[in-house]
Amino acid sequence: MAALTLDRVLTEAEALPADEQEMLEGLLRQRRIEAWRLETAAEANKSAKAFRAGKLKSQSAESVIARLRAAK
Repeated sequence: MAALTLDRVLTEAEALPADEQEMLEGLLRQRRIEAWRLETAAEANKSAKAFRAGKLKSQSAESVIARLRAAK
């Protein structure tokens, strides 16, 4: 089977009728959003576990914002 490249995928997608191209775009967007949600949930679970284990300390929103601004 030939290697799948972005160029090949785009060429194949462009061969689809316009309505199917729009459907493909929507499906890709939905899958990317779902993947982002799963990644975010995994990171949140990891952080919550670390917090419960005492590896993270609670902080005020003001101190976190100040550190973020200083990191720019």
